[in-house]
Amino acid sequence: MSQAPTIIIIGAGIIGLSTAVRLQQNLKQHANSPRPQILLVAREWPASIPGAPPLHSVDYASMWAGAHVRPIPATTAQLKQEAKWLRQAVMEFDRQATEEPACGVTRTTGVEYLESPDQGYVQQDAASFASETGLSGYRKYSKSELPEGVALGYEYETFCINSPVYCESLLRQFLVQGGKTMKKDLKSEWEAFSLAANVLFVINASGTGFGDPNCFPTRGQTVVTDLLDVKRTVTKQNKDGAWSFLIPRFFNGGTIVGGTKEPGDWRSTPCMRTRQKLLENGLEIEPLAHGDSISTPKKTIDEIGVISDVVGRRPTRQGGMRIEVEKRTVAQHLNGSVNRSVIHAYGAGGRGYEISWGVANEVVTLAVPLLAKSQIVAKL
Repeated sequence: MSQAPTIIIIGAGIIGLSTAVRLQQNLKQHANSPRPQILLVAREWPASIPGAPPLHSVDYASMWAGAHVRPIPATTAQLKQEAKWLRQAVMEFDRQATEEPACGVTRTTGVEYLESPDQGYVQQDAASFASETGLSGYRKYSKSELPEGVALGYEYETFCINSPVYCESLLRQFLVQGGKTMKKDLKSEWEAFSLAANVLFVINASGTGFGDPNCFPTRGQTVVTDLLDVKRTVTKQNKDGAWSFLIPRFFNGGTIVGGTKEPGDWRSTPCMRTRQKLLENGLEIEPLAHGDSISTPKKTIDEIGVISDVVGRRPTRQGGMRIEVEKRTVAQHLNGSVNRSVIHAYGAGGRGYEISWGVANEVVTLAVPLLAKSQIVAKL
């Protein structure tokens, strides 16, 4: 009897998990066709929360993400493409918040304050925001509503994702629908073809790829705190280019206070001076999380309980995500040398959650002709 055909997905971060679930859903729509097994292969897996063992590595950024949907004006070709993916993710988050309320997605209000906004932010209005993002509730603040030193402020309806809860929920969904997993530290995306006897193709959602010279880490440091009364996200752009934010992590996840964005920085341990600065900036905007524009902080740093200092390396790629099919001849067990394909889907940087379902949909689109060519489905 011939070995069952297998599709391998590398990476159990937000892109890999979303892609695995979406591909699985797509295949199940064709009940009369023989379906391949989906094998999810990764080094790191969703299994804990910040502050509780076992701790994940700094390279498993999906587990550490603040994970709120915060759109960026689409002023470049890359940002326009990401906006298309974001709109699809917004549609899925909206569905999940309604139909799967325990999955970790919560509707909330997003608030933005910018001391030095660029033209993309200045020219944005309710109509353009809704068209570009799929989010509603955009309202630009009047001058009387702005804190001192802030040039532009606005709010909108958005989503917060409790990243550990959400990743675990996606993994459970994948497993209960028949998906298989393997813990392995692969050295190449092409090595994945050795993991089963009949691998149809591989999806490379590894984050930073394997030796791609365009990939680099963007270090992010945040603090998970016990600020339990924060109910909306607040993001503040400072004149010096630094950003401060508060992100409530619903489902008893505390509040994320952040954060840094340090391209090319490989440091894996938290910096205590950075923690101090993050908390100071967080306390300055903490009243704004309650709709209060007063400048006097409600709490002192000593009154904040730190649950965990978090460092994650966002898997960033110059030019944005790589999403394309690459073909090679590979050796595969008793089949000898065969022509096989890898669908690359990595390099999301800090926008993995925001664009996850749009990317997953695009990967499935690229998988359609590969499945048809393999005669797994006649038409998908």
